[in-house]
Amino acid sequence: MSDAIATNRKAYQNYTILEKWECGIVLKGAEVKSLRAGEVDFKDSFARLEDGEIYLYNFYIAPYLQANVLEEETDRPRKLLLHKREIKKLIGKVVQKGLALVPTKMYFNKRGIAKVELALAKGRKHYDKRESIQKREMDRRLDRVVKAMRK
Repeated sequence: MSDAIATNRKAYQNYTILEKWECGIVLKGAEVKSLRAGEVDFKDSFARLEDGEIYLYNFYIAPYLQANVLEEETDRPRKLLLHKREIKKLIGKVVQKGLALVPTKMYFNKRGIAKVELALAKGRKHYDKRESIQKREMDRRLDRVVKAMRK
């Protein structure tokens, strides 16, 4: 997996990630060039199963300014590409109460093809978020102490 174009940090904050999948994405026109420029935003994006296919909603890709044809909608629903058996697995798991499909990362693979990392996630409650922040702070303090002792 290559360097990430963009990472959805809010997904890791607001959800507990259970499983991840690598998906292709259907793009139009100069959207790939906008991706290479890093002009994307995950804000409030999610995936939904419709008619046996998965679509990504509210995923913003800025229009490429040097393109001679104006792009369509910047946050239109985009189809994600997965194998049928993977989609069937997802259908079975998403039907469970409280699980959502959330994009976590956008990147180009070794062959230069745009990929989306899609996660099956469970929403966190407010107290879970506070607990994870507290744990992270404790780990940081511990690392500082260990580092100071090594010097």
